[in-house]
Amino acid sequence: MSLWIELAVSGLITGGIYAVVALGLNLQYGLMRIMNISHGEFLMLGAYLTWLAYTVLAVNPLVFLPAVAVLMFLVGLAVHRVCFRPIARRAPSVEAFEARSLLVGFGLMFLVQNAAYLAWGADLRGYSFLDEPVEFAGVRFTENRLVVFGFAVAASLAMIAVLRYTLIGKAVRAMMQSPSGAQLVGVDTAVLHPVVFGAGLALAAVAGALLSMVYEVSPSMGEPYTVTALIVITLGGLGSAVGCLVGGLLLGLVESFGMHFATPSLKMLLSYGVFIAVLLARPKGLFAR
Repeated sequence: MSLWIELAVSGLITGGIYAVVALGLNLQYGLMRIMNISHGEFLMLGAYLTWLAYTVLAVNPLVFLPAVAVLMFLVGLAVHRVCFRPIARRAPSVEAFEARSLLVGFGLMFLVQNAAYLAWGADLRGYSFLDEPVEFAGVRFTENRLVVFGFAVAASLAMIAVLRYTLIGKAVRAMMQSPSGAQLVGVDTAVLHPVVFGAGLALAAVAGALLSMVYEVSPSMGEPYTVTALIVITLGGLGSAVGCLVGGLLLGLVESFGMHFATPSLKMLLSYGVFIAVLLARPKGLFAR
């Protein structure tokens, strides 16, 4: 029984991180059709900034979470203004803009990744934080993993609440459902687009900061999380914030149990198997409405 609980908790912890990363990317693509393939690189930057804050300035990583979110939000505003707003103005159609944003995203991915290699090298970086074991339901886990799960779910629920119950959240959902209709009722896309893009990068940075508390960080750590975020978005449904949370947790559970009863080397095979199965059975996602 304890084995099943250990696998379930481990899967939920991983899935919570997946949900935060996917929610940020879902906001960008669902609202603006920006396929930001460099999304995971900003997760990596959030991880490195948290590592620097802890090792150099002795700042508690949990205390640093709001700072890294605000900093990456500002970076997101700048990236949108420099990279994506010009191509949005010049693209003749939504399809052309998606294709061009994908190419820009690839360029950003290699630019940020190689800048990280120049700044910090290829060596793995890490630190010890809340690594004392605690017992939960007869199973031992380190404190940091449970804290990471709690903060990841809290961040996801907070974003879901903002989208559902605030005026800006209603504007975002209106833009996702009908861009022209939202503009007709006064939604200012010139303001909303960069704000949402920045919020997406802020969520990625928060996920990276949480990951740095548990795992070692490296310049190449972000790319796999971008792929996983795309799988979670497909699983949960494009534009569905709740779907991102539930889909991320489900994918974490599938990987946890699958790797235990099969082999850890099948992790990506399991993820892609879920991806293909959902595309074939329910292309709009399990929770799309």
